[in-house]
Amino acid sequence: MTPSPPPAPDASGAGRPISRKSLLRAAVAAGAAAPLIATGTVALARDTGARGQDLAPTPFCDDGDDPTIPQMEGPYFKPNSPLRANLVTPGTPGTPLTVSGYVFGRNCVPLRGVLLDFWQADNAGAYDNAGYTFRGHQFTDASGAFTLRTIVPGLYPGRTRHIHVKAQAPGEPVLTTQLYFPGEPRNSTDTIFDPALLMNVRSVGGGKEATFDFVLDVQGDPTDPPTDPPTDPPSGSWAPGRAYSAGDRVTHSGAGYRCLQAHTSMTGWEPPNVPALWRRE
Repeated sequence: MTPSPPPAPDASGAGRPISRKSLLRAAVAAGAAAPLIATGTVALARDTGARGQDLAPTPFCDDGDDPTIPQMEGPYFKPNSPLRANLVTPGTPGTPLTVSGYVFGRNCVPLRGVLLDFWQADNAGAYDNAGYTFRGHQFTDASGAFTLRTIVPGLYPGRTRHIHVKAQAPGEPVLTTQLYFPGEPRNSTDTIFDPALLMNVRSVGGGKEATFDFVLDVQGDPTDPPTDPPTDPPSGSWAPGRAYSAGDRVTHSGAGYRCLQAHTSMTGWEPPNVPALWRRE
């Protein structure tokens, strides 16, 4: 079902829903870093959801820092990143960073099978435009959770420290945004920085751990995907280059699998290798 659009604001702004972004901006204007929970950290969507409240969608953040390439996602996005949750290779310099969290629909239901595509600068503040260093995508698990292993990105000229991400629930529009680090001196001078996108970050040993909950502008449904009863698969055996829908059944290497998310198959995405797309039956 297509979500109902929010009410149109009048000239005074009445009728416009108050977003998490607006609240955070108001808090910053009042002198606070961001709304906090009792632990002294940035409030997470899971805390609001636990109180039975609806969630404001995670705001869009247009990366317009490079006027020669006026793209929403910034000048350095590359499609077809590898499927991986760990962007660090042996010997990679930098402070280890683990980012974890959940993806919710606005009605507080965690969303499984959400595509999260991350990219960032390396320890020196440079982006790999020739290959896929510090680029990768993953899917949220059955509980809507994700974990990214990377490093703290270096400072890119003119910007504060940040991580880019695209998030897409199955069959829904793509959200392009960025994640930020609290306490960064450049947060106050970066014109793109938005406190609504601050992660909770703490030091652990020689590295850092961060948390962030995405809230997508979709109505979460705990029963989808897959659909029940499942549809008939295009054929009995899995094959690359074929469009599969949620609920399709295939066989591969003598085992049966059920599709969890609509996608076009490709070599390397065989059912045993991509549990986010296929579940063994």
